[in-house]
Amino acid sequence: MPAKKSKVAEIKTRPTAVSVSDFIGALPDEQKRTDSLMLLEIMQQASGEIPVLWSNAIVGFGLKRYESPASGRLVDWFRIGFAPRKANLTIYLIDMRRHAAALQQLGKFKTGGGCLYINKLADVNLDVLSDMIAAALK
Repeated sequence: MPAKKSKVAEIKTRPTAVSVSDFIGALPDEQKRTDSLMLLEIMQQASGEIPVLWSNAIVGFGLKRYESPASGRLVDWFRIGFAPRKANLTIYLIDMRRHAAALQQLGKFKTGGGCLYINKLADVNLDVLSDMIAAALK
């Protein structure tokens, strides 16, 4: 029997033409702006990609087509990214299992799915975070 061909799913989170600099500059919280600029620099250096604002709230780097292991659904998504949320910084690294050893040295954080939740960058070891970001790109 031939393999079922999946088509790319249309999702609400998509790249926009909005300026990442304008988005970060408009953040009302100074700490979030400062941390976002630092994450922007770390991720841009690690990826070599130009940042793109996705759905007016997520800064993404690169593009990759992912296949859901559960449904087989294909989705176009960024390779790494972050979102300065009101409660925390959400860092998208996709597969948190590959970072188990690094997480033990990271500092104060929470995880969920493929995301890392940090209140502020001062709560974590930036060298460990940078290594995790670089590993997520491989």
